[in-house]
Amino acid sequence: MLVLGNGRVVTRDASCPFIEDGAVAVEGTKICRVGKSQDIRSAFPDAEYIDAKGGLIMPAFINVHEHIYSSFARGLSIKGYDPKGFLDILDGMWWTIDRNLTLHDTYLSAMATYVDCIKNGVTTVFDHHASFGSVGGSLFEIEKAAKETGVRSCLCYEISDRDGMDKARASVMENAEFIRHALKDESGMIAGMMGMHAQFTISDETFELAAANKPDEVGYHIHVAEGIEDLHHCLKHYGKRIVDRLMDHGILGEKTLLGHCIYINPHEMDLIKETGTMVVHNPESNMGNACGCPPTMELVHRGILTGLGTDGYTHDMMESFKVANVLHKHHLCDPNAAWSEVPQMLFENNAKIAGRYFEPELGVLKEGAAGDVIIVAYDPLTPMNENNINGHLVFGVTGHDVVTTVANGRVLMKDRRLTQIDEAKVMADCRQAAAELASRINSR
Repeated sequence: MLVLGNGRVVTRDASCPFIEDGAVAVEGTKICRVGKSQDIRSAFPDAEYIDAKGGLIMPAFINVHEHIYSSFARGLSIKGYDPKGFLDILDGMWWTIDRNLTLHDTYLSAMATYVDCIKNGVTTVFDHHASFGSVGGSLFEIEKAAKETGVRSCLCYEISDRDGMDKARASVMENAEFIRHALKDESGMIAGMMGMHAQFTISDETFELAAANKPDEVGYHIHVAEGIEDLHHCLKHYGKRIVDRLMDHGILGEKTLLGHCIYINPHEMDLIKETGTMVVHNPESNMGNACGCPPTMELVHRGILTGLGTDGYTHDMMESFKVANVLHKHHLCDPNAAWSEVPQMLFENNAKIAGRYFEPELGVLKEGAAGDVIIVAYDPLTPMNENNINGHLVFGVTGHDVVTTVANGRVLMKDRRLTQIDEAKVMADCRQAAAELASRINSR
């Protein structure tokens, strides 16, 4: 039994959204009670107690689009890399990295990412992996890291023809094998999807191979119209728009997650809505790659289940909250844009997306929900209540303000110290592997 108390509890439960001087009790892997600190402590006097010291007690964050394999790109300088557009960025940076990753690099990339996730209060991750230098077994290396660190993970491998059909077939089979493995997992902490890069690197033959090997219980995780080049390719080679091509191949559906969706039109939005397909917005990545701003506010207004991800650009969901908030105001020239939509994406929609792959309920502090709880060191300057929570968060909190992270009832970090792994050793191993990766890449 664990109790986190003496804090302002932000529940994300509409029936009781905010509790001043509140507490959360966790028994096993689930929350068993939420209420006033004094009442919870009296009810469970023998429980392990973590004092929030007046900070915020919140549901842990969910990231619905990550790229674990990008971990070692931080600070990496590649000889001759001088991108003139999005395709140059893909080939010159990301595909160069993934072609040089070993299985051990993939494992350590995951360890590095999960360490950052825990330190930023993220306990559930939807990852989209690529390591065309070592395809087979790569998702299982990530799963190993996920279990060691305690981060709930939905994994997939990005299928692509870009390195030939043998690698494309291998990536399909890696997905299929891992999905079958994940469907048998009873921990509630691992799930799998059929990952795909983007339609412009996937032939009809490969689409058909993926469909033939995908278990019915899961959907696809694919980049859609991230760059204008993707749309132009689809129109030129298939005479149709991207979402239409995906529809024709049976890709859309309630278990499928579309990343980005920058260059889509109202007709495509209708298809996404009618099929119940999910979308994830990644603001920093779109801006950093100069890809453009997606019609995310319209997607939300149309009732399309649209979440917030980081695309590996960061592991801090509060950073993505802040960036999305100003991006759409700037893009739409509307100071009222994004105030409600982005918090809905992060705090409501991400939980709904995760709910299509995981049980129990995530993203909320209430009886029966998952024991995923964070403590944030935040002392509000102005009055805080149920009506201004998101304003306090967007202007007053960053991921690094998280001091305690609990996932599935396990304390993963307490007072900024990781409890389940030796962080210093992990980071030392990662630094060595990152240096060796950079050396391999630049000795070509």
